[in-house]
Amino acid sequence: MTDRFTMQDPRHQYPAPPFPRQTQPPPGIAGKMEPSPDHGEESYAGFGRLLGRKALITGGDSGIGRAAAIAYAREGADVAINFLPSEIDDANEVIGYIEQAGTKAVALPGDISDEQTCKSILAQAVEQLEGLDILVINAARQQARKSVEEVSSDDFDRTLKTNLYALHWMAQAAVPHLPPGAAIITTASIQAFEPSAHLLDYATTKAGIVAYTKALAEQLIKKGIRVNTVAPGPFWTVLQPSGGQFPEKVESFGQNSAFGRPGQPVELAPIYVLLASQEGSYITGEVFGVTGGKGVA
Repeated sequence: MTDRFTMQDPRHQYPAPPFPRQTQPPPGIAGKMEPSPDHGEESYAGFGRLLGRKALITGGDSGIGRAAAIAYAREGADVAINFLPSEIDDANEVIGYIEQAGTKAVALPGDISDEQTCKSILAQAVEQLEGLDILVINAARQQARKSVEEVSSDDFDRTLKTNLYALHWMAQAAVPHLPPGAAIITTASIQAFEPSAHLLDYATTKAGIVAYTKALAEQLIKKGIRVNTVAPGPFWTVLQPSGGQFPEKVESFGQNSAFGRPGQPVELAPIYVLLASQEGSYITGEVFGVTGGKGVA
């Protein structure tokens, strides 16, 4: 693999479509994707930006959460990851990478679409990490539907509870434990600004995440806590082949970006590190678009 720090043409730095047709039942396993996503397993190098910090990341088994977990550990942080019990194989790999970095790893399985589970996960993270000063609320549900008639009440409820209610429950439980200098980072999407017809409920939650993040940032800066969100475009994560896109869309996923390819999760890791670290000390209430050239409004 080419060193990420070596200057190269970003259009050809990672795989481009067409990709093999592939489907998985949700929530999916990253290790079954073809080509394999780059979460930084071999390519992310840390520089001590988060020494002594204590982070909880939801959806930390795969995709963006996995990339953030690996990066945070290599920057010196102790890291707890939350994941669904069915994602244990991916989660165990991440726990291994955190431990290889020489920091503490905590595995916290549980479905955050349930309020009590959110509170329990947060409490366990605080106890096992002996504190908390970085919260990354990242886990998401995304299921493509062809028309509004196909978005059932169960679909809508599960998507809102996973993507939006959990954000509120986790933040609410975390704030009493967060010291001045702490950071909360949420994951929005370009879908908040350019919603796709087949992602009606998902796009709705992502727009809500942007608004919630901005409002929470105004509240919490009075406590010295920064709150920001990252709005990715097309990224090669297990959300896509596990129902987040139709199979034919997965084959061409990312081809309409300016780069002609999807982003890899590791390409988001430096943003999550910046927003968590003291280098981001004057950044709050911001939306960081990483969209492959599409921008965010």
